[in-house]
Amino acid sequence: MYTIDFVEFPSDSAPASGRFFEDAFGWRTTAYGPDYVDVQGGGVALGFQADPAERPGAPLVTIRTDDLDAARRAVEAAGGVVTVEPFGFPGGRRFHFREPGGCELAVYCPTVAPGS
Repeated sequence: MYTIDFVEFPSDSAPASGRFFEDAFGWRTTAYGPDYVDVQGGGVALGFQADPAERPGAPLVTIRTDDLDAARRAVEAAGGVVTVEPFGFPGGRRFHFREPGGCELAVYCPTVAPGS
């Protein structure tokens, strides 16, 4: 079995990225110097790298929720900007957002099959 347990992103400000995830989702952060923050929460560890010499490409990671509207309110209240309005896709609905450090992610709510 394979499970994603860590995703690293480039960030214009690792501290701002860390603060965002604390504020929006209540996740725990650990700073490893001024250019790197580790975020623990949601079952996957995230790393934010602000050192231009070390920054990776920026994959899109989705965050699962059971209330898409509440998640959007939390994202916006924490300083995130919705970049793609909510839309349906096979299996659920999602929206994309950019957090204050500049990374784009998505939040999705799975569709529950009738009778489940």
